[in-house]
Amino acid sequence: MKPRKHIHHFALLLGLIALILARCSAPQPSVKPDPTTPFEPTTKPKVSLKKHEFEIPREFRAAWVATVANIDWPSQPGLTTDQQQTEAISLLDSAVILNLNAIIFQVRPQCDAFYASEIEPWSYFLTGEMGKAPEPYYDPLAFWVEEAHKRGLELHTWFNPYRAHHPSGKLNESSIIYSAPELVRKIDNGYQWLDPAMIETQNHSFSVVMDVVKRYDIDGVHFDDYFYPYSDIEFPDDDTWQTYLVHKGRLKRDDWRRESVNVFMKRVYDGIKAEKPWVKFGLSPFGIWRPGYPASIQGYDQYDKLYADAKLWLNEGWVDYWTPQLYWPTRKIPQSFPVLLGWWNNENTHQRHMWPGLFTSKIKDETDALENFSQIMISRGMVPDRPGNVHFSMKALQQNYGGVSDILRSGPYVEPVLIPPSPWLDDLAPAAPLVELELRSGKVHLNWLHENIADVNKWVIYLQRGENWTYQILSSQNEALILPYVIRSEDGMTAPEVLDMVAITAIDRLGNESERIYISVR
Repeated sequence: MKPRKHIHHFALLLGLIALILARCSAPQPSVKPDPTTPFEPTTKPKVSLKKHEFEIPREFRAAWVATVANIDWPSQPGLTTDQQQTEAISLLDSAVILNLNAIIFQVRPQCDAFYASEIEPWSYFLTGEMGKAPEPYYDPLAFWVEEAHKRGLELHTWFNPYRAHHPSGKLNESSIIYSAPELVRKIDNGYQWLDPAMIETQNHSFSVVMDVVKRYDIDGVHFDDYFYPYSDIEFPDDDTWQTYLVHKGRLKRDDWRRESVNVFMKRVYDGIKAEKPWVKFGLSPFGIWRPGYPASIQGYDQYDKLYADAKLWLNEGWVDYWTPQLYWPTRKIPQSFPVLLGWWNNENTHQRHMWPGLFTSKIKDETDALENFSQIMISRGMVPDRPGNVHFSMKALQQNYGGVSDILRSGPYVEPVLIPPSPWLDDLAPAAPLVELELRSGKVHLNWLHENIADVNKWVIYLQRGENWTYQILSSQNEALILPYVIRSEDGMTAPEVLDMVAITAIDRLGNESERIYISVR
């Protein structure tokens, strides 16, 4: 854990002196004052601490980027590196325009890899040939992480832990189906699956996840709703089951299957925390735990069919955020969105993040889009402290299905927000930055430095003009900002807005915010 850090207002002016001396060795800000502009002396900034008159909103706003069957990215297998990167940047830029703050990027759709791996082959959905690297070579996950962070977006890596083959892909000898056939089971509709009850399966999938956690600067690991498969046949695990019985296993067969998944889920959560405690683990299970929970709910039984005891995982706190796939309208009584959300929220005994998934890709018209809007507002109302939602999928938002992006951009996503903190992982705020403010030629020049830039993920700039507060969220790469001192109305009839007060805070990667020190501009 990082040490607790504080900075007090009475030390700020001494800090500014140190700031000037530090410039000889510190990185220069991205915006440099113009040396030809004459300096206009002003009074020294007045520094004060007071009750916050404005709090920045917090909400998780994310979208899945599905790579299986080329749902979102890349648009088809075998595109050139330039085409892949252009499409990726377009998706990320669309997320920024929509004021999202996270992307959940599928890196392992079927025992393959959208990154450089020594454990599994390159994905068919990336290059059109399993095991073939991109040409010219690049690492797609490294690219997505860098470009997402550059835009102030978290990047969560989405894994399918058990699917061995999706029928829309093409197999070759690099597939696990040929390299480790003893782990693989054929099921219906062309799918093939790893046997979740085999310790070799668990070891393999765990190694895949931890390899990415160790080597990439990711913000989260994510599993969806695929555990044992959605299938019309009994899962073909007779040999594994007989081995369990020979070793005097006592569980019933269904409980044995569920226990295999339970053990793996806890192992993944503990493994991530042991390696990088700040990397969040999120799950998006099927939205219904069991029919009858609560009483009005009907539908698919993931506990009995997928052998996924999702309620247990949430009750035990083996996650950092919970994204049940609540893909039904609010007025569909057997699967009502608010009824299910309320039930899951009551099961959230460890107070983890509750960020339900929305079926945005199902939108066909404005009525559907408005339903999506309503579900966001219901989520905010039912989970007011740390709200959030995840949209399936990014393509639907980028292509503005039913006008949904217009509705969100002018309504609930009208301005950018910060991701809620995760206090069970880290509740220690970073130190406040050292800030230098100068008023020259009608412009307010802000420069700042931090004692531990590695502890900074974002900056927030708070601005007061009259009685109005606004804010800007900047990436940690920024160290300077130039603002107009006076904003005049275009018609000249409205009184000008004068910048009165400024505060700059540091945000760490788990959303903790530094002390806010207010600096008077005049």
